[in-house]
Amino acid sequence: MTQFPPINPKLPRLWHGADYNAEQWPPDIWPEDMRLMTLANFNVVSVGIFAWTALEPEEGCYRFEWLDDLLDLLAANGKYAIVATPSGAKPAWMAAQYPEIRRVRPDGIRESQGGRHNHCFTSPVYRTKTQAINARLAERYRDHPALVLWHISNEYSGECHCALCQEAFRAWLARKYGTLDALNHAWWTAFWSHTYTDWSQIEPPSPIGETSVHGLTLDWKRFVTDQTLDFMLNEIAPLRAISPDVPITTNFMGTFPGLNYWKLAPALDVIAWDSYPLWHQNIPDAEHAVTVAFVHDINRSMKGGQPFMLMESTPSVTNWHPHAKLKRPGMHRLSSIQAVAHGSETVQYFQWRKSRGSSEKFHGAVVDHAGHEHTRVFRDVAEVGQALEKLTPVLGTTVPARVAIIYDWENRWALEAAQGPLHDGDKGYLAACLDHYRALWKRGIPVDVIDMEQDLSRYDLVIAPMLYMVRPGVAERIGAWVNAGGTFVTTYWSGIVDENDLCFLGGFPGPLRALLGVWAEEIDALTPNDTNRIAVEPGGAPGLAGEYTARDLCELIHAEGADVLATYATDFYAGRPALTVNRFGQGWAYLVVSRNEQRFTDDFLGGLCAELGIRPVIEADLPAGVSVQMRGDGERAFVFVMNFNPQPVEVALDRRGYVDLISGQDVASSLALEPYGVRVLEQTDPA
Repeated sequence: MTQFPPINPKLPRLWHGADYNAEQWPPDIWPEDMRLMTLANFNVVSVGIFAWTALEPEEGCYRFEWLDDLLDLLAANGKYAIVATPSGAKPAWMAAQYPEIRRVRPDGIRESQGGRHNHCFTSPVYRTKTQAINARLAERYRDHPALVLWHISNEYSGECHCALCQEAFRAWLARKYGTLDALNHAWWTAFWSHTYTDWSQIEPPSPIGETSVHGLTLDWKRFVTDQTLDFMLNEIAPLRAISPDVPITTNFMGTFPGLNYWKLAPALDVIAWDSYPLWHQNIPDAEHAVTVAFVHDINRSMKGGQPFMLMESTPSVTNWHPHAKLKRPGMHRLSSIQAVAHGSETVQYFQWRKSRGSSEKFHGAVVDHAGHEHTRVFRDVAEVGQALEKLTPVLGTTVPARVAIIYDWENRWALEAAQGPLHDGDKGYLAACLDHYRALWKRGIPVDVIDMEQDLSRYDLVIAPMLYMVRPGVAERIGAWVNAGGTFVTTYWSGIVDENDLCFLGGFPGPLRALLGVWAEEIDALTPNDTNRIAVEPGGAPGLAGEYTARDLCELIHAEGADVLATYATDFYAGRPALTVNRFGQGWAYLVVSRNEQRFTDDFLGGLCAELGIRPVIEADLPAGVSVQMRGDGERAFVFVMNFNPQPVEVALDRRGYVDLISGQDVASSLALEPYGVRVLEQTDPA
């Protein structure tokens, strides 16, 4: 395994901090903030995120003195700064003077000034203004002792339908397809006589225009990602030129569907994301822990296992949730260290001080409106800071995953656009990925979460639920990897369309047909109250026995060389294959033909991992709601044991020796965890 360098060698430890919107507060409060940050065990803060008007109150009139003073004060108090570029919220004077920078909605109406993340990514004016202020920031602070990272904009999102963006979209399409004939074929526009005869006729999909040409919808989403990336690169250019040694990031938003983050990731030095789970609400906390862990693993996987940043989280409540539920005792520490367990090297919050006014005045913060340290939340934050100091040895380590799950943004876009076989939004794609991830999470088996373009050579097992879209070269790469000895698992509704959302002809699962050894003839969409059952054949797949419930989607296939491991038990397709495996070269390819209850997925993947010799982090049965994760570098290994239950649990350990990294004490053969408790153990006998 690789030992990764710190985010910035100026601060070679785990980072602990928050968004510090100092421009909202008079400078005479800042010294008190420094005192409180020291008590909270902070070592870094993010500054200037939405400060454009404070930095440039009118066009060409720059006011950096307050930021000079703030950075000097941070440095004098042993704190570091992540300095943000302010493009996430344009100034009112700029929106009034240059209307073109305001976005146009899909219905053709130009937005008024207000909110944030509402600028046109194509506008030459906004690009020029952004580069100008970024250049000034870089020139002024490139050598400042407090600066450790550039934070580009904030939570890139949204789209614009203005004339500039529409022309840019048409140019993007012309570069991609070359001719209208090629575009019309790729989009299958002869349907409903939607054939384009001039480039000027093409408009983005909108509720008042075209919504039925799925190739258009898919390409528009690709264009929005590419245009966002192009805008981001425009922002980055002066920073790279003027301060090449200062790393750069921006903050992603989990599985936000509007952008394909894999396209943005190569432009960044470190991946960062904002996490706001719904703890203590409608479902058990362990269920939310699965979803959060899944996204942590996406962000770690985007740069080949390189540690990432938890850029935003809440130390208490999230005011925009349906219910602003307080974190129960222990949960803040647990959820923070969960991020570290999956590869984060920062724990940061929105926000340092609660805003006195506007929409996030009741959002969680380290310092409440009371303005002092004598609160439960402040104590929880300080405790996390103390723990992070003890966890310095994990710095630069990564998660050794032998299993990967493919979760692909473009695949999701295509599934969402498809009218059938279900009309439930994303067709359950994310849920299907989480079902497979959950089965491994329960066993403490580390997982990478990748898109379909990534190298598979480091994995023994790759799982691709609902691989509906198969882009060029993907089936060939998967096939070559399986042929060399890999084990591949996919499911119903895979190999259906190409990169243009055109159905494969000649039989599904299209380019995966030879690999899987099956032909998929039909798919049955079950109503919410309808189920089927699948019966495991004698001597079938390891870990499976008896019958399991199938729901939602049941594909009807023919085995063409694949072995049948389970069959349907009811309906007119009783006795037809429900689980198959095909020998392909030195490896195996499995097809799960129906959407099954979680118990099936747990048993199937548990048995498969055991057969492949993929060992859990701790080789012991874990109590429900307990997660185990490992970070290491090939020489040292650190085991995180996390209890997402509101009651205490006892966790049996295997025979390896452990020492508690925070307390320094040896750990016996079992571990008592309090409600929402977490322990970090170093293996002293990794054999």
